Amino acid sequence: MNIGFLGTGHITSSVIEGIFKSKLKIKKIYISPRNRLISKKLARKFKKIAISKNNQQLIDKSNWVFLAITPKVGQKILKSLNFKKNQKIISFISTINLKELKKFTKNGNITRVIPMPFIGNKKGPIIICPKDKKTKLFFDKLGNTIEINNEKISKNFWTTSSLMAPFYNIMLNTSSWLVRRGVKRKEAEDYTKEFFYALSQDSIYKNKLSLKQLLSESQTPGGINAQALRELKKKKFYKIQQKVLNSIFKRF
Repeated sequence: MNIGFLGTGHITSSVIEGIFKSKLKIKKIYISPRNRLISKKLARKFKKIAISKNNQQLIDKSNWVFLAITPKVGQKILKSLNFKKNQKIISFISTINLKELKKFTKNGNITRVIPMPFIGNKKGPIIICPKDKKTKLFFDKLGNTIEINNEKISKNFWTTSSLMAPFYNIMLNTSSWLVRRGVKRKEAEDYTKEFFYALSQDSIYKNKLSLKQLLSESQTPGGINAQALRELKKKKFYKIQQKVLNSIFKRF
């Protein structure tokens, strides 16, 4: 089949990378000309990619259309585009709900999906809402799919996806501390990346253990991990995190 991507940002690039690594049977991928630099780069890298003259041409030539645009752009352009009757639409737009999408596109065959940048390496969770067999079969090739029928519940997952930047900032803060203590920048960053990667992998390897059990296992009474946890709790670090998530949730 032919698929098209409205929007050529980081997520589109990552999904396309994952598609070609997964060897999904795609005849042609049409991408919008909005970001010329990324569009041309993708077209040079993958022979099956074609840059459309405009968004309407992309829709006309595609069986599935992926909406990988910002909410602001979506509200601006979707109403002016003509989608085919029952054309499959996959929306990556965070704050435009299904009801609004159906109204904008005059199409009822819509599924909302939450892809992360690491989908390019066929890694990570992929939220699908509502449940849809064909969408799941497609994204099963790109990561670990989680289907949710209740759109209100899916908002919680959209919210937690906002923790990517804070996570990387914790890593940056950790490596910067090492640098200030005399460690070379490259060594500090290599160590920090390996450390957090190993922690994440450990939680997957020990998937029979709950997060609460992993937390308990990671510390000993009077040890440095117990001290760090205690001091962060005292500074209300984790309560602040909860407040931030609540604030992000209100956007949905």
